[in-house]
Amino acid sequence: MAAKSVKLTDKPSDKPPDRLSNDSRSPFYNGESLKRDVGIRFKGVEKTNVSEYCVSEGWIRVEVGKTKDRYGNPLTIKLTGPVEAFYKDKMK
Repeated sequence: MAAKSVKLTDKPSDKPPDRLSNDSRSPFYNGESLKRDVGIRFKGVEKTNVSEYCVSEGWIRVEVGKTKDRYGNPLTIKLTGPVEAFYKDKMK
């Protein structure tokens, strides 16, 4: 039985990743996607203070004001609901 070959393209997807974080220490950090300016709609409202999201699990993490945790990182809370991720810019 022959293995199916997967055709890889050089063209990036026009859909953002399922899970993305803006913290460079996270395993879900993706600098290439963040350069394209990812937008998040949560419960139909566009959010600008999202630090991490997961579309398939239906949650976002948002920063709580200017509050910091004991390590100096922004304090975040997890909100659940329908999440939609999109690129604000169109591919050229």
